[in-house]
Amino acid sequence: MKDFTQGHITKNIFFFAVPMILGNVFMQLYQFADTVIVGRFLGKEALAAVGACTPVVFLTVALVAGIGIGASIVISQYFGAKQFDKVRTTCDTLFIFLIVASVITTAVGIPLSGYILKWIGLPPDVLPFAKSYLQIYFCGLILLFGYNAVAAILRGVGDSKTPLYFLIFSSVLNIGLDLLFIKSFGWGIEGAAWATVIAQGFAFILCVIYVNRTNPVIRVRLLRQQFDKKIFMQCIKLGLPAGLQQTFVAVGMLALIGIVTGFGTDIIAAYVSVNRIDTFASLPVMNFAAALTTFVGQNISVGNMDRIKQGLRSTLFMAVGCCATINLAIIIFGRPLLSLFSTYPTVIEPGYSLLVILNSLYPVFAAMFVINGLLRGAGASIAPMLITLLSLWLVRLPAAMILSHFFGYEGIWWSYPTGWIVGLICAGTYYFSGKWKNKAVIKSK
Repeated sequence: MKDFTQGHITKNIFFFAVPMILGNVFMQLYQFADTVIVGRFLGKEALAAVGACTPVVFLTVALVAGIGIGASIVISQYFGAKQFDKVRTTCDTLFIFLIVASVITTAVGIPLSGYILKWIGLPPDVLPFAKSYLQIYFCGLILLFGYNAVAAILRGVGDSKTPLYFLIFSSVLNIGLDLLFIKSFGWGIEGAAWATVIAQGFAFILCVIYVNRTNPVIRVRLLRQQFDKKIFMQCIKLGLPAGLQQTFVAVGMLALIGIVTGFGTDIIAAYVSVNRIDTFASLPVMNFAAALTTFVGQNISVGNMDRIKQGLRSTLFMAVGCCATINLAIIIFGRPLLSLFSTYPTVIEPGYSLLVILNSLYPVFAAMFVINGLLRGAGASIAPMLITLLSLWLVRLPAAMILSHFFGYEGIWWSYPTGWIVGLICAGTYYFSGKWKNKAVIKSK
């Protein structure tokens, strides 16, 4: 556990963010490997299917994940105020909610999978692959929710290293199972889905064993958990805007996929391949922002406003610098990276044009995301939600529809930075207004 209310600001944020970055790198590596193996051994139709399922999965877990974010913020603020009994109760409340939510989501998601995929307009040659993959993925949601809950709790108390170790193991296991199930057993896309579910299950089980043996404050108690309605409402207050934000993002991704599908299987495959590569550029930004959220959550509970502002400056410098370096590498090696997924020029060239557009303007995205991370940690979680709604639904999607009409698929690509620019202007305006300073769960004395 880490106390962010004292010590060197930049070092605290950096060394808290790095394990999360590495953990997500390994998670994306096994998703990257999963996509490469599917594309190479099962063809571009299966590759397009896996990518089309991503926003559907994101949509089904977004709202629940938002409550987890809210719980992590509550835990960080109680931990900063040294109220460890409240930390314990918040952990129990989160687990009870996630168990119920995962059961309901799975029960609804499996029978509706085919209808959802038809709604977004997947081509007939892609639809059967996507339906099989998605239904199996739904079977393992309780394991995915469980791991994310333990990881959120650990981050809330300042421990970002432990989830990393188990995620590394899970990533390596997933890649091995992919090769075993797809190449050796010939299970097809179903093998890729089962490999992911099994790997997530191991990550969750190992995290629970570790927490129960080392930390009595946040241990997982399956039989003696306490549900606190007041704390749950605090989690809802802080997490629901984040959950709604992610839900709207997921629906927006589905709408965007709907536009992309109008250009055929090759463009879908290009879009999927770019998303897998582009994730590595966004990882430092998202994790530095997450680290800043925990940092702000602990410091705002004791009124360290100057420390929070210094933390923002340090995080912006680290996030923008790190992602700019990755952006340059992706632009230089973009075509060889895309060729890992597919050797078709009709997939590689549209994908490379998207890589260049996104990575040239990523610093704008970085600044917007880091400022939103500060606002969430302070408890002002409604503002990032509204900013996301504005930049996605009122800017990016209309821009994608209009520009694609005149410029083809490249018009969709240019809609991304258009939304980022508007989002950064809104986030910066709200930050400088200072209205976020009185949104904490625990008011400083």
